[in-house]
Amino acid sequence: MSLAVLRSRALAGMEAPEVTVEVHLAPGLPAFTLVGLPDTEVKEARDRVRAAIQNCRFEFPQRRITVNLAPADLPKESGRFDLAIALGILIASGQVGADGIDDYEFAGELALGGELRAIRGALAMCVSAASSRRRFVLPAASAPEAALVAAAVILPARSLLEVCAHLAGAQALAPYGGAPLAGAPVYPDLAEVKGQAQAKRALEVAAGGGHSLLMSGPPGTGKSMLASRLPGILPAMTEEEALGSAAVHSLAGAFDTSCWRQRPMRSPHHSASSAALVGGGSVPRPGEISLAHHGILFLDELPEFGRRVLESLREPLETGRITVARAARRAEFPARFQLVAAMNPCPCGWLGHANGKCRCTPDQVAKYRAKLSGPLLDRIDLMIDVPAVSEAELTARGDGEGSAAVRERVVAARARQLDRQGKANAQLAPDEIDEYCLPDGAGAQMLKRAMAQFSLSARAYHRILKVARTVADLAGAVHVAGPHVAEAIHYRRGLAEH
Repeated sequence: MSLAVLRSRALAGMEAPEVTVEVHLAPGLPAFTLVGLPDTEVKEARDRVRAAIQNCRFEFPQRRITVNLAPADLPKESGRFDLAIALGILIASGQVGADGIDDYEFAGELALGGELRAIRGALAMCVSAASSRRRFVLPAASAPEAALVAAAVILPARSLLEVCAHLAGAQALAPYGGAPLAGAPVYPDLAEVKGQAQAKRALEVAAGGGHSLLMSGPPGTGKSMLASRLPGILPAMTEEEALGSAAVHSLAGAFDTSCWRQRPMRSPHHSASSAALVGGGSVPRPGEISLAHHGILFLDELPEFGRRVLESLREPLETGRITVARAARRAEFPARFQLVAAMNPCPCGWLGHANGKCRCTPDQVAKYRAKLSGPLLDRIDLMIDVPAVSEAELTARGDGEGSAAVRERVVAARARQLDRQGKANAQLAPDEIDEYCLPDGAGAQMLKRAMAQFSLSARAYHRILKVARTVADLAGAVHVAGPHVAEAIHYRRGLAEH
């Protein structure tokens, strides 16, 4: 047989389209041609495959070799096709049998000695491959993350020789059956935060409905500490959420099986570029907002981020997805994250502090706060001031309320939301707000006055109602009443004053 056809997978955003690897051997002067829109990494497979075949004691055919990666209009990147190309050459030259080859898909980068190295995106590939009902041959180092897809049959291999022995029937590859993944994740406890009762309450409300939160206060008041405690009071990740989050990290080559079911918390530095935050590159890859999918995106020193960077958050905050478009490539990534941000009240950070250190002029303060645009602030549900902790609070003995107790209330509130509308309150559409979040008479009057006094937008109006619905859910109330609306307006006043 001078022609061999095998199956593999490419990566296109979150999708992993099937790729047919066709290898043809023809008479003529020795040559090795790769076609099918390969990038530089794929073209370099010629040298890796030749060395791996020779070092595994096979004969490299001295013929005209043509490898086609179909479909031809789909860009191919990375070394994931090395294994399929090498097997195709061995099958086409008659050195390895081809019986049942259509029952497998192959992916793996070859070392020069024939060993298989881990590949990026193994989990995302297996999510797509599970429906094909083929067995997936992968490097042993990539098998643990790929095996998270329950419907997939993973055959881990350490080298090209092991795969050839399996296909020849000499020594079968055993399906992956690794040790169970790590148990329940461990998060920092909210009881470690001294004082800050109002900030803790706002954190609970944010967790209860999946709302975004902005904290403003002088340095050292515990804003970062509070943010790091938010994952610990959120409900445990569902299987679907955990798989979605893991798939994004797999695409970025950053998935760690020990973090399975642990809510991600991403904290990019304020010098991060727009591409780093939303994703990008000539071959689009997920950015920080996608790596925070089903988790927390914490932006410390919010006004220090570039204006363009912050404005890029507006679309994913509304839709939960981000589309990265380039001249030749377009990819869509999930970005259902919970935004938590922190900032100082002024450039020096000490405005309003009892030590009286602040010397910022009103113009400097206004210019500092103007770095945050109105449309962006309009998309933040809660804003709170985090004042300095008093000496009495700091030295007081006795633990405050821990994360476990707060999480119980949050889980109960989320359960009410799922039973009522099938989603968290923060994700409600305008027509759903009219159905589930309308307040009673007192609450409606209070909201009407707030709209006039603070000149709130229609988006702010809807977000107040969603926060009020969350406050009611935390209290176990069926209907949204005046006190719930009052608390929601209180969290919105800081935004209006900015």
